Amino acid sequence: MDHLLRLVEESGLRLVERPGPTRGGYDHAAMTIRLAPGMSVRTATSVLAHELGHATLGHTVSAHPEARARQERRADEWAARLLISPAAYAAAEAVRGTHRASLAFELGVTVELVDAYRRLLQRIGESVYVAPRMGSGQWAHRVAAD
Repeated sequence: MDHLLRLVEESGLRLVERPGPTRGGYDHAAMTIRLAPGMSVRTATSVLAHELGHATLGHTVSAHPEARARQERRADEWAARLLISPAAYAAAEAVRGTHRASLAFELGVTVELVDAYRRLLQRIGESVYVAPRMGSGQWAHRVAAD
């Protein structure tokens, strides 16, 4: 979490803790990230990284559902890249198998970020024509591709 707090500071952002309709939010005009109080460290870390993704990617609120969904996916993928290394993912899968919640627990992130990381791995696989594997260890072969 310390490295995320440094990124907030280095980016000139303000971090506030207050309730809202979601676990977190990013206000581009105010350069502020909001985190809901009472989250676990794992959830707070993932949400903060996600909101940093919005800030870094320059996202502003969109009225178009498709654009908003795309922004959410990109912020999740940005956060997943920041918090999950290929080696850590492979090690977690070796210990926990492919169960999403187990991997999230092992990696110290939310299930949403595990899903985002898997999307990234699939795209990497597609770009280098690596055939997908099934079962435990299915992502370990992609560590070298990153």
